[in-house]
Amino acid sequence: MGAVLPLLALRAFTETGRLGSLKAAAEALGVTPGAVSQQIRLLEDRLGVTLFVRERHGVRLTPAGASAYPGLLRAFDQIEESMSLLESHTAQRTLTISTVPSFASSWLVPRIGRFSALYPDIEVRVEASSHLVDFKRDRIDVALRHGLGHYPGLSTFRLMTPVLLPVANPALLARGPRITSPEDCLKYPLLQDSDRADWALWLQAHGVEAGPDAERGSSFEDDLLLLRAAGTGQGIALVQDTHAREDIDSGKLAIALDRPWPARFAYYIVSRPDALDRPEVQAFIDWVKAEAADASMASPLLVVS
Repeated sequence: MGAVLPLLALRAFTETGRLGSLKAAAEALGVTPGAVSQQIRLLEDRLGVTLFVRERHGVRLTPAGASAYPGLLRAFDQIEESMSLLESHTAQRTLTISTVPSFASSWLVPRIGRFSALYPDIEVRVEASSHLVDFKRDRIDVALRHGLGHYPGLSTFRLMTPVLLPVANPALLARGPRITSPEDCLKYPLLQDSDRADWALWLQAHGVEAGPDAERGSSFEDDLLLLRAAGTGQGIALVQDTHAREDIDSGKLAIALDRPWPARFAYYIVSRPDALDRPEVQAFIDWVKAEAADASMASPLLVVS
């Protein structure tokens, strides 16, 4: 066996070469740009050769760095594949599911106990994150994602298409102006999504050209925050029916006007193609499809694909 290899430095070099940026490499590795830069300097000092040239918008491999980069990239890919094989022997009955926090809280988590009851030998882990999933790096088996369904290289199944509903605290609606048409919602404070787009689109879909008035009001990054703001009487929120159903059923929220409108994005089941060969992954996909169908029967506003 030869000298101990500087694996951290080699990984920092490979990620920086792949992404062309110290900052992007640091984000991929979960460290600071300074730590990546330090590892590359250590590698350059050990080898006595310059590996990168700094440019205005990142870094570029030198001829020496470019000659070594392809082999190191293949080596680390092989290491990750080997790790996946080892993990498959020790964690074949563990299922890790990733989804956005609002969907996890309002839809998946209240139901996941039924899956565990059907498959008690499968250990379920639910990770709530809004970040895109890297299936190779993050060790995720299945992701339930809200988007347009474009996930190259992955197996994708359309699960459901929520509709948007205007909801508010019942007390706010009781003491405020009466709402009989979509434009009446503009008499209230509007609670916005992070893009400030949903209200304008909803109003346009119902024949109202609201202009700047449709974009006023506080904005929130996640539907859970929108629901909390609406529940405390801060205004009317336009949210997915799947997220608001529990609060509507409990009386915490009321539908301000029964004019549902299909959301721009749908929910998709996303996984690596080879993951479908695992019985626990296929069992979960079959189960979640059935749950979505049942939810559609109970709440006809939901469109199941």
